[in-house]
Amino acid sequence: MEPSPVVVLVRPQLAENIGAVARAMGNGGLFHLRLVAPRDGWPQPRAWITGSGAHRILDAAQVFDSVGDAVADLHRVFATCPRPRHIIKPVLTARGGAAEVVAIGQRGLRCGVLFGPERTGLDNEDIACADSLIRYDLNPDFMSLNLAQAVMVFGYEWWLARAPEQPARELQVNETMPATKGELDNFMTHLIAACDERGFLRNEQKRPGMVRNLRHFFQRGEVTRQELNTLHGVVTELGRGRK
Repeated sequence: MEPSPVVVLVRPQLAENIGAVARAMGNGGLFHLRLVAPRDGWPQPRAWITGSGAHRILDAAQVFDSVGDAVADLHRVFATCPRPRHIIKPVLTARGGAAEVVAIGQRGLRCGVLFGPERTGLDNEDIACADSLIRYDLNPDFMSLNLAQAVMVFGYEWWLARAPEQPARELQVNETMPATKGELDNFMTHLIAACDERGFLRNEQKRPGMVRNLRHFFQRGEVTRQELNTLHGVVTELGRGRK
C-alpha cells in the first residue's frame, strides 16, 4: 500500500488549529504531519485537546525551520493556493491533485502537500518549493476555509482516489437483503387481490392504470424482504376489516 502524503503546515499560528488538522488528517487516512516554524513553538498541549484522539499524528509531528527543509526528502510537492497569480505551474483541482498523489505513491515515491498560514496563505517563496498547485473549486465569491477544512477536503479526495471501486450509491440493508422480482410479484398479487376484495379497483376502466401505478411505486426502489414481510402483514390486517 502506498504511503500517505505528508501534510506540511507552513507557519501555523494556533495550537488549536494544528490539533483540528490532525483530527481531519485521521479521518482521511493521512498520518504524516510536519510543521514549519509554528508561531508559538511546539509542542503545544492545546493541540492534543483539540485533536480529539488524533494523538498518534501529533506525537509523531516533525518541526522544521523552513519549507525547503520540510520537503527535502520528498519527491513531489503540491501547494494549496486559492488564487495563483504570476505563477507558471500546473494547477489541479483537489480531486485531480489527490489522484496524482495516489499515482505517485503507487510508484514508491513520497509526496507532500503544503498548507499556508491561517491568515495569509502561502507566499511566493513557499510556492517556489512546489511542483504543482492545488486549487479548490468553491464559491468564487466566498473561498474562505479554515486550516482544518482545507486539509479535510484534500484528505477526503485522497481517500476516495485510493478506492475507485467504491460504489457511488449503496443500499444499507443490515440483516436483510433486497427482495427478488419473484418475491415482489408475490406481494403485488396479494395486494391486488386485497384491493379487489375491498372494492378499491372496482372501476374496470381505471383498474389497469391503477394496478400499473401500484407496481411502479414498489418497483422504483430496492424493496427489502423485511419490508415486504411487513407490507404483507399490513395488507392481511387491512383485509380483515374492523372487528
